Amino acid sequence: MSVFDILGGSKIIEKGLDLIDKKFPSDAQMIEAQTKAKTDLLSSYAPFKIAQRYLALLFGFTFVASYIMVLVMYFFDKPVGEVLGILQGFKIDWIMLTIIAFYFGGGAFEGVMQKRNEGKPR
Repeated sequence: MSVFDILGGSKIIEKGLDLIDKKFPSDAQMIEAQTKAKTDLLSSYAPFKIAQRYLALLFGFTFVASYIMVLVMYFFDKPVGEVLGILQGFKIDWIMLTIIAFYFGGGAFEGVMQKRNEGKPR
């Protein structure tokens, strides 16, 4: 009869080693966990990105259509003052500028930060 048999056999040793593995994960396990966390984060942002694109398209269509309408009215010698007043009242140009700044500026900012972080020593 050995000491292992008294303590419960090899199952106790296996469970002890499993506990140590869980407490001190390997580098591969850490990378796998970080990758899964990033993937989960990106998938949680997917509905927001779709809504963001729809809003950008909606305001973009309104922006372009309103200015095409003003150009057409101008070329047919129709009064455009009232339409321009409405456009200025709704500030469609500022709304569109803000949407473009956030839409493209966010991606540019992420790219700059990623390049900056790649250059840092670990």
